Amino acid sequence: MKYDKYHALGNDYLVIRPINDLGDLDAELVQLICNRHCGVGSDGILVGPLESESSDFRLRIFNPDGSEAEKSGNGLRIFSRFLYDQGLVHEDPFTVETLGGNVVCQVQNEGRTVTVEMGKVSFLSTKIPAAGEEREVLREHMDISGATFEYCAATVGNPHCVILCEKSTPELARCYGPLIETAPRFPYRTNVQFLEILDRNNIRIEIWERGAGYTLASGSSSTAAAAVAYKLGFCNEVITVHMPGGSLTIRFSHDFVATMTGPVTRICEGAMDPEMFEK
Repeated sequence: MKYDKYHALGNDYLVIRPINDLGDLDAELVQLICNRHCGVGSDGILVGPLESESSDFRLRIFNPDGSEAEKSGNGLRIFSRFLYDQGLVHEDPFTVETLGGNVVCQVQNEGRTVTVEMGKVSFLSTKIPAAGEEREVLREHMDISGATFEYCAATVGNPHCVILCEKSTPELARCYGPLIETAPRFPYRTNVQFLEILDRNNIRIEIWERGAGYTLASGSSSTAAAAVAYKLGFCNEVITVHMPGGSLTIRFSHDFVATMTGPVTRICEGAMDPEMFEK
């Protein structure tokens, strides 16, 4: 099984083309491939390009726990760079179908920078989804393991819970992220961001990603956190999101359509030996 490996601000993915003999890419197989000790190691797997009736390409995204993700901003940037490296796209915009909707992507700077139109951010509980009556989930409170957090929830095609805090730290994300991810109020689990406002154009976040755990960077998490900062009036429409792995820029229209721009780095290509899959 051949693969190409890239990272986007330290968030690394393997791209596997469907021409490989994938068979059923079940949860156990994904977990093995993503394992950093017994497999190749990655924060997820991108399978594509696949045929699409509504876009130029279709992409499937797998988390390292084997679950399938609706959308990934970093994954889409990496997939766009892969398509560019394979000569399948150039520097003109193209569309990619994901479970979380169709997106427009554009490669720049010979593939090293990619812009992705992430779609419209919604705070509506029925779309995220979040438990309770239909409402915009803004500045609500939850008690988790003896701590009380103020949060907002949003969807950019996948669910997010944005925790408002004075200081965003890795310890917060690692301690409370897994508890919030699986909180009953989020029936399909959720990605979690701990949001610190720096100024009108800059925020800092720490991330606990659904199905992946503590993460150095995330495009969809950046979009959700920036959308909350913009929605609550803390920030302007152009926001730089600072994460442990680096920074992304998110731009919003007046109706919360988000466009993300950030870097992609190629790591290597390789082939997995059949011995890796022996029981």
